[in-house]
Amino acid sequence: MTGGRPAGTIDGMEAVAGEYEFAPLRIPPGTSRSAAATMLSLQADTGGWELARLQLHADGTRKVILRRRARLSYLPKPHI
Repeated sequence: MTGGRPAGTIDGMEAVAGEYEFAPLRIPPGTSRSAAATMLSLQADTGGWELARLQLHADGTRKVILRRRARLSYLPKPHI
């Protein structure tokens, strides 16, 4: 650790409110990891989305939050 910053912090991630739009998704249990990754990759390629958060629950459900810059709002919403 250098510069007095805790390990694991990322510089330059200060987003002004309203700069990003978010899209919550739910991937059902039983979906393989590779299938989920493929679905999210397609959303990134076609809609400009990036992964903001992913939670894997005990029942196998994945809760995903995608984000993109608000200026890209003319692109399609995610559809899974």
